[in-house]
Amino acid sequence: MAGKPPFGDPVQDAPEVEEPQHAAAGLPAVGHTLRMARQQMGVRRTALTLLRVNQKDGFDCPGCAWPEPEHRHRAEFCENGAKAVAEEATLRRVTPEFFAAHPVADLAGRSGYWLGQQGRLTRPVYLAEGAEAYEPVSWERAFDIVAEELDALGSPDEAVFYTSGRTSNEAAFLYQLFAREFGTNNLPDCSNMCHESSGSALTETIGVGKGSVLLEDLHRADLIIVAGQNPGTNHPRMLSALEEAKANGARIISVNPLPEAGLERFKNPQTAKGLTGRGTSLTDLFLQIRLGGDQALFRLLNRLIIETEGAVDETFVAEHTQGYEEFTEAARAADWDETLAATGLQRAEIEEALRMVLASERTVVCWAMGLTQHKHSVPTIREVVNFLLLRGNIGRPGAGVCPVRGHSNVQGDRTMGIFERPADSFLDALEKEFGFAPPREHGLDVVRAIRALRDGEAKVFFAMGGNFVAASPDTEVTEAAMRRARLTVHVSTKLNRSHAVTGARALILPTLGRTERDLQGGGEQFVTVEDSMGMVHASRGRLEPAGPRLLSEPAIVCRLARRVLGESSATPWEEFTKDYATIRDRIARVVPGFEDFNARVAAPGGFALPHAPRDERRFPTATGRAHFTAAPVEYPELPEGRLLLQTLRSHDQYNTTIYGLDDRYRGIKGGRRVVLVHPEDAAALSVEDGAYVDLVSEWRDGTERRAPGFRVVHYPTARGCAAAYYPETNVLVPLDATADTSNTPAGKSVVIRLERA
Repeated sequence: MAGKPPFGDPVQDAPEVEEPQHAAAGLPAVGHTLRMARQQMGVRRTALTLLRVNQKDGFDCPGCAWPEPEHRHRAEFCENGAKAVAEEATLRRVTPEFFAAHPVADLAGRSGYWLGQQGRLTRPVYLAEGAEAYEPVSWERAFDIVAEELDALGSPDEAVFYTSGRTSNEAAFLYQLFAREFGTNNLPDCSNMCHESSGSALTETIGVGKGSVLLEDLHRADLIIVAGQNPGTNHPRMLSALEEAKANGARIISVNPLPEAGLERFKNPQTAKGLTGRGTSLTDLFLQIRLGGDQALFRLLNRLIIETEGAVDETFVAEHTQGYEEFTEAARAADWDETLAATGLQRAEIEEALRMVLASERTVVCWAMGLTQHKHSVPTIREVVNFLLLRGNIGRPGAGVCPVRGHSNVQGDRTMGIFERPADSFLDALEKEFGFAPPREHGLDVVRAIRALRDGEAKVFFAMGGNFVAASPDTEVTEAAMRRARLTVHVSTKLNRSHAVTGARALILPTLGRTERDLQGGGEQFVTVEDSMGMVHASRGRLEPAGPRLLSEPAIVCRLARRVLGESSATPWEEFTKDYATIRDRIARVVPGFEDFNARVAAPGGFALPHAPRDERRFPTATGRAHFTAAPVEYPELPEGRLLLQTLRSHDQYNTTIYGLDDRYRGIKGGRRVVLVHPEDAAALSVEDGAYVDLVSEWRDGTERRAPGFRVVHYPTARGCAAAYYPETNVLVPLDATADTSNTPAGKSVVIRLERA
């Protein structure tokens, strides 16, 4: 018998539960998309806006970073992309009267869903020290406040400049330029929390911290392994690419602790078969792996490949790699019993996977945060690279590494220099182009920035987009750290939790969205973005701005830079504000691969950035070769009576943005505080379906964290594993629980116990 929620919002915290679905998209997705879009935008605005999403003459979806195909459908968007667009293009507005009626203490008690539903921010607001509510402020006064606090710092390194993935290439380049001209490399970004493990592993092994495939490589692959990723919710347009690959003869292995509807069957809403028929069965083999067991799985597969006569591409290994002997010694030690314990798989399942691997001449491995957010994430991804190197599957058409990035320009931001540990070559190019000496000492990533704020070593926090408080781990520690700041500033389009967790003083600076027309002194402007596969293209908004006082992100950065740096800065900030082409001219002279930027991005569909391993089978490592690695196999230990928890998104969610309270494919309706537990595990723990429990995380240092009041949902997860949504479960992950090397929060293998609420 189901219990009752012990506390909280009776709407959000008392979900209804149905059977999970086994197919994604189709007519229900179309209906849900149009219904939500109409609620936010109205009928006419919905039609005008959605038909421009991801078009060559339109704007880039502010959601995920999945690339656009060459030949595009008129409705080149997915359900979650439409939700992102609808919330940005909404007709709802947050007014000064709203802030007067809702002091910060009131905002702090609201859910993230409620905050996001209030609509677009349209004018700057300021929370004075000791004040209870935000009040309207002019742009000039807002920039003065930031300048006052930055000027009062004892060192530029007492400021933190955070970036969300939504920021355009132009804005990101200007932002890092301003921060470095101010004197700091404190440029943490959302990559630190998501795909830093991918960048760390790939840079070490192949010399480039990005994926090596283009969209057409997926279409040409014989075998695609999708590991630790849920495309149906997080990157729905990927399902179309997988469908095309299947039509071309590819086979697909899904490696995931949860069965995911999108990887089971896809009903393509752009085809008659998808709308009215059964759709396409995508997964040929489902490996329901135990959380954190991926490294052990790939290590054993590598041993079996090595032991199979003729399976290793010996010519490629000899000509393009190093470290093979040490790696093979480690791989040959892979143990069947240990692997089965680490993965929870059956021997026959791994043997079937091996047969599919050996039958493939062109293999792609795709992954997302299911691989990147463990303590041993970096060696796991290095083991994936070993797997591909063995059979020459990097630098071959239809094969390669494919880390699937989340936010729409998170990869582009890093390319533009948003990185706390910049390469000397990048800083040298900045110095040559702009005539100042940028700082060389490495700055703070996300986790280290929180520590610095907590310890009083950082005093100003400036965020270009995002929802830092809700995205970060160790919620109570993060919020306390933010409240110690002298000033917090957020450049935002909508309200979120971070606006209610402020420093002594706080500013919210409203900005244009991707959907909106950007008129500057030099006329109508466009910006550019880089997708998850290194394609760069233009984005042109067409809607009228949500309010007359909005500034674009480039304009905000340029005006702030001039106010803070004064006339001593020789950088032509005013020129950059008027004409974004002048920004791209500078990018072309600083960032490799962007030569003749303005002319190349004018071509419909944009251009591909160079990738030496993909394009030339050249590996820009210190040795000039790809590196096999031989790290010890690691996987989480699970004490008796405990579960391994992964934090994840619901279907009505993108990152920390909550579009609604349903998770349609998993059968959850009207609530978010749920924990998915296998029925046999629940029985062993004497926890019935519908019971309410507290989730208590346990760490090796003896610390515990508690997330109260979650409804137990019996669900076919991998045995010993559980799942619950973030940001509600971020509180369970201590600040110091991070991946080795990358320092990414380890939110995918949290040891928990269930306590009756």
